[in-house]
This record gives sequence, structure tokens and C-alpha cells, in this order.
Amino acid sequence: MALKANYDEVLSQLPPQVQLVAVSKTHPVEKIKTIYDCGQRIFGENKVQELVEKYPLLPKDIQWHLIGHLQTNKVKYIAEFVDTIQSVDSEKLLREIDKQAARYGRKIKVLLQVKIAEEDTKFGLESSVAETLFHQWLEGAFPHVVVTGLMGMATFTDDREQIRREFCFLKSLYDRLALQHPLQTLSMGMSGDFPLAVDCGANSVRVGSAIFGDRSYSNGVPL
Repeated sequence: MALKANYDEVLSQLPPQVQLVAVSKTHPVEKIKTIYDCGQRIFGENKVQELVEKYPLLPKDIQWHLIGHLQTNKVKYIAEFVDTIQSVDSEKLLREIDKQAARYGRKIKVLLQVKIAEEDTKFGLESSVAETLFHQWLEGAFPHVVVTGLMGMATFTDDREQIRREFCFLKSLYDRLALQHPLQTLSMGMSGDFPLAVDCGANSVRVGSAIFGDRSYSNGVPL
């Protein structure tokens, strides 16, 4: 029952209008099914191979979000079923998603991932590039893609004010773009900082360890 207690505790901290993406990376399908049975329908995975392996083993009404860095040559493996790709960090990737979505006659929802952290290890678009891609999409480019919002990852630091500044920067960009076309999703915040992200305007959070516990590994391979 620990999983359900964890899940309920996270939900108790979220306003009803904030979407919870339960990040199930490295965790076995049994744990995912437990949270599914609690009513959760949106799950996030970081790696294509893991998502492809889990997809056929779990209920088909799950909305899968790919939240990790995505290589263009991997898009084809998830294009048929993925609900949202949150980690669009280049025009090349956006074009490939559009191409693969067209193969299946569908539109894939995407978030433009904006680099708000100071760390070089974090992926993301410069804000000006994100604006350019958004305008290209508004003008008819990428017809098999729906840009529903923005995603960002804050710096891994104990400095809460720095994290707040980074979140607020992304919120200001989101608000500016939303004036040009309605947006649905501002994805900010993970297990360690999602309450702060919500305070800064996030309407979607990505929470893994606070629900599932520490990541599961066996000989370095996700279970």
C-alpha cells in the first residue's frame, strides 16, 4: 500500500487543474499497474526502448509521455502510440516527429523543451529558437504536430530562488506565446521541486521517485 500512499500524498499537494505525469522510468509494469489502478492515466518514460517494451504489457488507455532526450532515429518506434513528446529540443527532431506522425495518419502532441537551467548537461532550446519554431508551426509547418505548450527542467541546486527564477522565466515565455495561440501545458517541476513549480504557474508536473520510490536497477539494466 506504500505506492498508493505515496500517490495520494502527491495528489494532495496538487490543485485539481494541475496535470500529474507519473514518471515510471526504470520501474516494473507491476508498479505502474498499481498506480494505474489508483486512477492515474498519464505516465512518463525517459527511454524509447523501455517505453516500447512496457507499452504492450499495460492498458491501452494510458497516455504515454516521452519526457527524456529523444534521438531522431528513435521517433519511428513510438510514433504510432505516444500521446505527447515533451522533450522537443531541435527543429530536426520536430520535423522527424511530423514525418513519422504522418506515416500513421495522426497528430502527435509536443512540448517545446526550453533550456532554463545553467547546467550544460540539460537539453533544451534557447527561448528565441523556441519562439521561432512556434511561429513556424502557427504558419502551417509541421502539420502532423500539435504544439500544446512548453517544458523545462530547472538547475539541480538547493538554491530555491534560482529555481524560482528559472521557472518564472519559462512561465513568462509561455504567457507570451499563449497570447498568439491558446496553449494547454506548462510542464515544470519534478519530485524535488514540483510544489514550487506549481507556485510559479506550472499546470503539469513530472513526478517519479515521490510516487514510485528509488529507481529500480538490476545489473545496470532497468527492471
